[in-house]
Amino acid sequence: MPTVPLKVKHLWYRLEGNFLFMPAIMAVGAIVLSVTTIMIDNSFLIEEDAVRWLLYSGEADGARAVLSTIAGSMITVAGVVFSITIVVLSLASSQFGPRLIKNFMNVKTNQMVLGTFVATFIYGIIVLRTVNAVPQETFVPGLSVTTAMVMSLGSLGVLIYFIHSVSESIQAQHIIARVRHDLEKAVDRIFPEKLGQAEGPSHGPITREYDIPATCDRQVCQVKAATSGFLQSVDNDALMQIAVESDLLIHLGYRPGNFIIGGGVLVTVWPGEKVDQALSDKINAVFILGTERTLEQDVEFAISQLVEIAVRALSPGINDPITATTCVSWLGASLCQLANRKLPASHRYDSQNRLRVICKVFTFEGMLDAAFNMIRQNAYTVPAVSISLLETIGAVLAQTRRPKDRAALLRQAAMVAEGCKLNLSADDDRKDLERRYQVALDASAQREAQ
Repeated sequence: MPTVPLKVKHLWYRLEGNFLFMPAIMAVGAIVLSVTTIMIDNSFLIEEDAVRWLLYSGEADGARAVLSTIAGSMITVAGVVFSITIVVLSLASSQFGPRLIKNFMNVKTNQMVLGTFVATFIYGIIVLRTVNAVPQETFVPGLSVTTAMVMSLGSLGVLIYFIHSVSESIQAQHIIARVRHDLEKAVDRIFPEKLGQAEGPSHGPITREYDIPATCDRQVCQVKAATSGFLQSVDNDALMQIAVESDLLIHLGYRPGNFIIGGGVLVTVWPGEKVDQALSDKINAVFILGTERTLEQDVEFAISQLVEIAVRALSPGINDPITATTCVSWLGASLCQLANRKLPASHRYDSQNRLRVICKVFTFEGMLDAAFNMIRQNAYTVPAVSISLLETIGAVLAQTRRPKDRAALLRQAAMVAEGCKLNLSADDDRKDLERRYQVALDASAQREAQ
């Protein structure tokens, strides 16, 4: 089965996250529906009483009035919905951080609501132009007018649902759960293999030192980045194909989420004498850079969103430790998910078992630090959050299977305990922290014994 090119996937990812994507699709659907119903009205004369009573049977002037009212009201309500959405985005940006705006824009409910009103407006306008009130050429599309009335009633229900959805979407727990859901999907997409499954072809064998050429540190060429921006995605298959076709060893020092400066070193290629301008352009085309981080291949981006919510909640201006502990709990759930996933190897081999690509990869320790470092540093004087950190670390330790992952968790727990000892003044708070720290140590010991 042929694979979808990365650029196509990237384009689809951007379109799907665009706030106008679904409204545009629904608008096109409204145009198709209007043309279809008008053709039916033109082609068939419905005479059966059992059916005719369901359709609009008024005069042309009445039909024009109904359609004009529907179209005018729909575009007015669409403007109100758009205004409410902007207000919600402003509140979310100020309270939870500007990087969460995209999460609100990606909510399919908001896109569907706006699309419903726009589609009903477009449908009404198109049908309205077909109603002819000239006596000798009177045409009243009964089915089309009835469909417009049904769509307007449905839009009323959608408006009520939208008000309910907005009232929920500005609550902290729903925002956190939505970000966690995005993080869970990103982990499933980027790290699909669970521990215990067979190794995939991209992992290759265990790295051997003699696979790296002896002259790899000298006979190399540095390929420069054509533009600046955040690395959003890498076409790993295309990069491997370039390395195989040109018989190269490519070393990539960046991973998705890192910022790359134009003119800086993008990759290092061995042997360097094979690199020319055409090959440099071909390698640059493998990398997609943008002005912002995305969840396309950057799992740490969703982690940083939860961290931002927690750190803002711990700021003196907000002082909301409950929200911070909620973020810690969801981060712990994600770390448990990651602890049971197979992380990709940094050394990639071709089908002939030859080392072709060395890349910078995500590690459990790196994602753990991204999840807890900033929260820990801002929670030394907040016992409730520090206790939540230690309890979460203990829960993750109970599900961690790799020894190096347990070592990283224990290091994080030790930093939490040590920092709180120095910053907490109440003896009872320090004792609570010590008890939670001991529970984490016991959980690690039990896991080691299994």
